[in-house]
Amino acid sequence: MGNIIYADKRKAEIVIACRELYQKMNFKEITIKEISEYTSFSRPSIYNYFATKESIFLEIFREEYAFWCDDMDGIVKKYKKLSVKEFASKLARTLENRPVLLKLLSMNLYDLEESCSLDELTVFKQEYKRALDTVEHLLVVYFPHMSRADINKFIYIFFPFMFGLYPYANVTQKQKEAMTSAGIKFPTKRVYDFAYQTIVSLLNNQGE
Repeated sequence: MGNIIYADKRKAEIVIACRELYQKMNFKEITIKEISEYTSFSRPSIYNYFATKESIFLEIFREEYAFWCDDMDGIVKKYKKLSVKEFASKLARTLENRPVLLKLLSMNLYDLEESCSLDELTVFKQEYKRALDTVEHLLVVYFPHMSRADINKFIYIFFPFMFGLYPYANVTQKQKEAMTSAGIKFPTKRVYDFAYQTIVSLLNNQGE
């Protein structure tokens, strides 16, 4: 995991605790009470930093976009040139390394964002914009022949695609049993595989 520096270490403790709980529990199961029991804070103390549980998750979400952007910036720093397949592999790997980001993307973001303040949401959207800008920068660096229309097409398809990446690559046992009973062959590919194939396909079908 990357490093986010907080001016207030107590706020960081709350965020870290929520992250750790999210590895063992789902979003609905986690409450402010659960978080308080996992930290040295009482529930009223947590409310001094975050008004809602959703606000804490939005902060984790913001961190995840920041970590992903840092990973993508590392590609540009390390490689001057990349072929389509090499680029797809590098970018797909950054997503595979961010399971929490992908898991959060698979949630109902409308309700999550509606439960946060405008200031919190604005800070989050600023990090989201950085992600958009970073992907665009990668495309400009490695594929300078791409038109503005091609770049926009890539971004407008790739970012919505990420919303379904986690559930497609992480099928639960219950889902497997249900799909088997329904006669559906469930996917057995990893995040990397789905992302790699999609990126290659988008880059090889420019101008269409």
